[in-house]
Amino acid sequence: MAYKRFEDLPVWQKARNLAVQIYEVTQWGKFVRDRSLADQMRKSSISISSNIAEGFERGSRKEFIKFLYIAKASAGELRSQLTIASDLGYFNKKISEGLRSDVVQTSEQLGALILALKKNVKK
Repeated sequence: MAYKRFEDLPVWQKARNLAVQIYEVTQWGKFVRDRSLADQMRKSSISISSNIAEGFERGSRKEFIKFLYIAKASAGELRSQLTIASDLGYFNKKISEGLRSDVVQTSEQLGALILALKKNVKK
């Protein structure tokens, strides 16, 4: 892999920005009264970037792939939580669609990176 630091990976940067967005939207509105969902959404969003970083730092392509799958699963968890929050009216449609789009894009980037890395794994 051409990257020397996980911070240089576009998917990590996307995941980091997503986590910041989640922290921002869960600080206001109905989230103030529903700390449980806000906290769970924050944990899921942080898990995405954290698992990318941890897998990268393991120094093994096989381990990196394993942690990318975990990050992708966290993205799925966050998508589910966003849907529930949207159903409960915790944010408007524009914010909901924007966040969902960002999570889907992050998940797609993770999937593409996993496939690219798997092509080069020694069996």
